[in-house]
Amino acid sequence: MMLKLSSCALGVALSFALMPAVYAKGESATLPRAVTAGPCVEGICEYRLPNGLRVLLFPDASKPTVTVNLVYGVGSMQENYGETGMAHLLEHLLFKGTPTHPDIPGEMQQRGVSKNATTSLDRTNYFASFPANDDTLDWLLALEADRMVNSRVAKADLDSEMTVVRNEMEAGDNNPAGVLMKRMRSVAYDWHNYANLPIGARSDVENVPIGNLQAFYRTWYQPDNALLIVAGRIDADTTLARVAAHFGPLKKPARVLPAFHTVEPTQDGEREVTVRRSGDLSLVATTYHVPALAQADSAALAVLGNVLGHTPSGRLHKALVETKLAVGAGAGSGSMRDPGLFNVIAVLPRDGDAAKAEAELLRQAEAIAARPVTGEEVEAAKQRIANDQENLLNNVNAVAMALSEYQAAGDWRLLFMQRDAIARVTAADVNRVAAAYLKPSNRTLGRFVPTDAPDRAEVPAAPAIASVVDGYTGRAAVEAGETFEATPQNIAARTQTFTLGEGLKVSLLPRRTRGQTVTVNASFEFGNEQAVTGRDTAAQWVGSMLLRGAAGLSYEQLVARFDALKTEASIGGNLQGAQIRLSGKRETLAEALALAAQVLRQPDFPQDQFEQLRLQAITGIEAQRKEPGMQASMAMARYFDPWPAGHPLHADSLDESLAKLKALKLDDLRAWHRDFYGTASGQISVVGDFDPDAVKAQLQELFAGWKSPVPYAPIATRYQPRAAHRESFTTPDKPNAVLLARQNLSLNVADADMPALSIAVDILGGDPLKSRLADRIRQREGLSYGVSAGLRADDSRVGRDDNGSLTVQAIAAPQNMGKVETALREELARLVSDGVTAQEVRDAVAARIVQREQSRASDAAVAGLLQGLLDYDRTMAFVIERDAAYQALTVEQVNAAIRKHLKPESLSVFVAGDFK
Repeated sequence: MMLKLSSCALGVALSFALMPAVYAKGESATLPRAVTAGPCVEGICEYRLPNGLRVLLFPDASKPTVTVNLVYGVGSMQENYGETGMAHLLEHLLFKGTPTHPDIPGEMQQRGVSKNATTSLDRTNYFASFPANDDTLDWLLALEADRMVNSRVAKADLDSEMTVVRNEMEAGDNNPAGVLMKRMRSVAYDWHNYANLPIGARSDVENVPIGNLQAFYRTWYQPDNALLIVAGRIDADTTLARVAAHFGPLKKPARVLPAFHTVEPTQDGEREVTVRRSGDLSLVATTYHVPALAQADSAALAVLGNVLGHTPSGRLHKALVETKLAVGAGAGSGSMRDPGLFNVIAVLPRDGDAAKAEAELLRQAEAIAARPVTGEEVEAAKQRIANDQENLLNNVNAVAMALSEYQAAGDWRLLFMQRDAIARVTAADVNRVAAAYLKPSNRTLGRFVPTDAPDRAEVPAAPAIASVVDGYTGRAAVEAGETFEATPQNIAARTQTFTLGEGLKVSLLPRRTRGQTVTVNASFEFGNEQAVTGRDTAAQWVGSMLLRGAAGLSYEQLVARFDALKTEASIGGNLQGAQIRLSGKRETLAEALALAAQVLRQPDFPQDQFEQLRLQAITGIEAQRKEPGMQASMAMARYFDPWPAGHPLHADSLDESLAKLKALKLDDLRAWHRDFYGTASGQISVVGDFDPDAVKAQLQELFAGWKSPVPYAPIATRYQPRAAHRESFTTPDKPNAVLLARQNLSLNVADADMPALSIAVDILGGDPLKSRLADRIRQREGLSYGVSAGLRADDSRVGRDDNGSLTVQAIAAPQNMGKVETALREELARLVSDGVTAQEVRDAVAARIVQREQSRASDAAVAGLLQGLLDYDRTMAFVIERDAAYQALTVEQVNAAIRKHLKPESLSVFVAGDFK
């Protein structure tokens, strides 16, 4: 289940209510018998089957993937008393199978389908993504039609899955902010079911009768309560015909969907909730009732949330973070189908003045009339929101997912209409909604104070959705890019690879993309083991400070400049390097590259930003002291650390890290940048819509001539055998325990048996829903929400660095952690003693090949791939050979790799939780 602090944070203006019905022509598919066409907006067309199923098709040949997203109009909002958490529990059970598909995760894994599902307040959605393949799409549509009405929803599955869901609940309860916001929500609402999050009440999840779940399933999981979204490289005619073939035979139910009539009354005074739990993180937050998404004020509220909550230009950041009253702050409007909540939150330093921070937070939220929001603030916020929306619409698969939230709020077209509404928001609108809703009597912080003349916030009702969206056609669809099959061979043929200067390796892959997007991945290298020893903290902090002020521009000005260039920028550094990551547009690439180069070469290291970051880091470290995950991971890092104290790769304790942070001086950062930084050695990859000749010339000018005073020499890393070890830590009042396990391995990426061993580890624990560990610990025994295994292989340009490892991670209730550890050890021992089967190898290899193919559908992933190949002096031939090695694997090779590398008797285990 996925939940957010705020969702659907944009609004819709009522001026659309009387627009005439005008549907786009010439874009819809050929209609199968009895299928009717609905509206088309910006390349997305709606259809309806006779049984009530609504279908959205969004064809885009420029991405070699397909996303299928089935959205049901049911969430925690539809649950009754004693049945909280039922919608989410049912979401889990729908992966348990049907008579036709008894092992849904396994069947999806065999086909290389990436899958998941989420439950929210007003909807549940099941989504899957895969490389475009007609057979896979046909199979998946058949599966979704089958489990819509034929899922077994059995008592045996409920018994095991209930404990998995309960463990998910326990994991959430480890999060201080999540717990606080959940309590505030329950206090803010008197009667509306938005008071209850989808995870539900523990007692309801533990005791819900299977008959209730089955009845809930039969009521809500029907074609007339669903929206099917198919997006990506599809043929609209063929896809619609397949949808009709698979879903058309489903009967429209005779029942009428239940209607809900509860309206939350106007809040009549301040409210307060205090949560007291173990931990080191202090927070203060407030929330206010606001209108539904379809009500006109939600657009201005979305802008208000950005004006208040943006980092670094938001009012909360300036008033709380820059003054050191808080280390972080944010705000956002959660408008939904029914009236929702506007949230404001601040994270305080461990020794911060909570009362002073609370007073300032309330002043910023509730005293806007004393300092009204300006037109400049509104325009900057609208630009940021517009950038996010434009980035979304450039990604067809992301749009397919985002439509879930807007359909849940009433209609999928709200995605486009609220974008248009935000574009028209003025400063007067923002100040009006701030005065109307962000007032003490509408606040949950809080306190209850009797008032002779209460000033209450009347929340207007939402108009009928049809009156808002009927006839809406939207803007012109975003221009699609070229069809490019991202095979290793095609990537190699299209990519230009060369060296600038003495050591700056470059790969350029130009292609036309949707929205003319382009990705830059640059990594520069410098320094050697002797030179960096004793200066590792300064090295890391130089990277963190680069964007905090450079070339005479402040942090806020740099962020605003990249926003104006429609570029997402990440610029940082580490022990032996610096990095630039840009995701932007063809027309602004040159300016964005030049600005990034300035940031790298001319950092200002402002004192106030240094102190701000240091306070955030110290607070973050202190907040982790009592967390089970941190306790276990620190213990494992200490045990496996081969480096002496003072070595740059030594694993510092929390106290050592704090001491280094407190001793660090700004002059240390300036000296590190002066002594080490340079860009003449490294790797740059550029993928997307750009002029390769112009980019080559600009890269030469910006980066090739700046040499580091200390040339790069990598620090060699070697396999270190470690005997089996076990440690346990008690973390009071933490209902979710953590297990980490590790065995060191002598392993390099280029080793001949690396593919075989990685497939073996995938079979053991590569998929959290379908692997040996998942089958036993999650699916059969219901002990854990999450258990997985991973393999780390070392890499090097010359020689054979071989510091590899097998790791396993699991969470569980503390009382179940002993069973989890036993099961883990038994499954690892069984893997070594009995080996794997030929079918397991075939399934895992098929999934791996599809996963590798799927990753190449992303320009960012391709840029990372090209940069990595340059780093280790490889070409795409290495990728082609590795694909072939996977496909040629035999069960004998995999079992040989298991016997050679995996030693259950050498596994070390670290557990932390509230063990009684």
